[in-house]
Amino acid sequence: MKVINDIIEWLVQTGLLSVLAIFLLKQLKPVLDNKAEHASTEQSRALWTLLEQVADMAVTSLVSQDKTGREKFDEASMIVNDVMKKQGYKLDSQTIHTAVQSAYEKSELTPTVNAKEETSNDK
Repeated sequence: MKVINDIIEWLVQTGLLSVLAIFLLKQLKPVLDNKAEHASTEQSRALWTLLEQVADMAVTSLVSQDKTGREKFDEASMIVNDVMKKQGYKLDSQTIHTAVQSAYEKSELTPTVNAKEETSNDK
């Protein structure tokens, strides 16, 4: 036990313990930064998945209502915004509009218009 005590005291007195600690911190910093970045990416991915699910549900719930497309879009955007706020997420309107537009385009319940077919029918 005395030998271990002497070794630790020698490490402290020579400053080798400080150098070793600094070396270890420099080696661990990139690993810790990488983990923090990965966690942030995963959190963003989870938030976007939640946003897509909420937008899909809002679009699906409004499909059968007798309203114009713009009214449905505005109402779906409002529903998504309210739900996300209740979950504690504050998103800008452009992000919400993008998610709702994506949900409308993906939905099999909403009619799609092919621009090429529409222009060829006009001739």
